Amino acid sequence: MTPYERVRRLATGNAVVVFSHSGCCMCHVVKRLLFGLGVGPVVYELDEEKWGSEMQAVLYQLIGNGQQPPVPAVFVGGKFVGGLESVMSRHINGTLVPLLKEAGALWL
Repeated sequence: MTPYERVRRLATGNAVVVFSHSGCCMCHVVKRLLFGLGVGPVVYELDEEKWGSEMQAVLYQLIGNGQQPPVPAVFVGGKFVGGLESVMSRHINGTLVPLLKEAGALWL
């Protein structure tokens, strides 16, 4: 399986998936936000995964701007939502919760 296929399979395997690094403060913030909303995301700590560096390279390509770090990378309903900035922006403008509900990650 190629790294791209691995990321795709993992990202579509659950309602909310976060690719993270265990020591990353931005990753910690996005995970706390999701847990605080009552979402139980599946979290892949790339620094602890066997194929983590290869998957991180795929995430760099997915982001595509060369400016933003590849983690956290948040997928909701199998679709790439973005990193911390995108998730926080959606939370502030009120579009995150409906997106999570649509993906089946929230029932309230």
